[in-house]
Amino acid sequence: MAHDQIETMRKQIDEINLQILSLINRRAELVQELGKEKVKQGVNPFDPERERQMLTQLVENNNGPFSDNTIRHLFKQIFQASLDLMNDDNKKVLLVSRKKQPEDTVITVKGVEFGGGRPILIAGPCSVESYEQVRSVAENHVKRGLRVLRGGAYKPRTSPYDFQGLGVEGLEILKRIGDEFNLVTISEIVNPADLELATRYIDVIQIGARNMQNFELLKAAGRINHPILLKRGLSATIEEFIYAAEYILSEGNKQVMLCERGIRTYEKATRNTLDISAVPLLKQETHLPVFVDVTHSTGRRDLLLPTAKAGLAVGADGVMIEVHPDPDVALSDAKQQVNIPQFNHILDELLASGLYKEETATVRR
Repeated sequence: MAHDQIETMRKQIDEINLQILSLINRRAELVQELGKEKVKQGVNPFDPERERQMLTQLVENNNGPFSDNTIRHLFKQIFQASLDLMNDDNKKVLLVSRKKQPEDTVITVKGVEFGGGRPILIAGPCSVESYEQVRSVAENHVKRGLRVLRGGAYKPRTSPYDFQGLGVEGLEILKRIGDEFNLVTISEIVNPADLELATRYIDVIQIGARNMQNFELLKAAGRINHPILLKRGLSATIEEFIYAAEYILSEGNKQVMLCERGIRTYEKATRNTLDISAVPLLKQETHLPVFVDVTHSTGRRDLLLPTAKAGLAVGADGVMIEVHPDPDVALSDAKQQVNIPQFNHILDELLASGLYKEETATVRR
């Protein structure tokens, strides 16, 4: 008999649970409708005065057995969950998000597919120093079947006394080399006013780590119809990195690529700390091509090959490496650049690993 009473009360509790569930969900539906109306009217979703009024009304009508404090706690949880629901509904789906575009973005430049499922190597000197210097690297590119050449014409440096790049002269050299060897050229632009000029000389504009949150530069890059390679900032979170890319897309330019180049941590064994997990995260959250700069992330020649393998293994669309004909006399980042034989050894090892397959270069004389 006692057991029957327990079962009867349990059934009553189950019924009440379902009633509460139905009422909570009905309340949530009303909250969603209210949230949409608030957005239309430009009203803040959270109204502390309204919440205070509801809690006061509930406490005044509380006849126990729950204490007033317990009622406040329970309903504040419901209020918070409702506010979260309202905020989620009002969040704009980012243009970079896979929710907005499930398929991968593929950017084709001079026949080279960035993000097409076949990893590519982006290589070249840290700084453009002379035509002969860049040409040496370009000749090796063609011999090895590579298609993408990087080189810095403008160099934002930590010290104002360090080499700042050749500027327009550097862009002209890249243009000449790119046309001569039919290579895709990449160089960093630091000033919004220089973007339009740069489109005449280089195929892909790089926005470097120090400028990842230069919002005027990002917006200006979004207003030109030109491929952009955006590097992650020195201390930027992945969310901040994604929003930086969103700045460009929101202005109309859909040709955006991301580059993980290491972040600043307390570790001093490497120049930066390569956040290898950022690659699959960015591939999962966005539809944009993702690259790994192993030179700036490590700052060590002996780590370029293993980190390049790691980047490709976790799904990067390519790897960026700095190569110089004679690194010992380089005007910038001499210690972290490899010479051409060292670069070819890295290339051979990547080919042998199966993580990278040979590209095809077409020389146009």
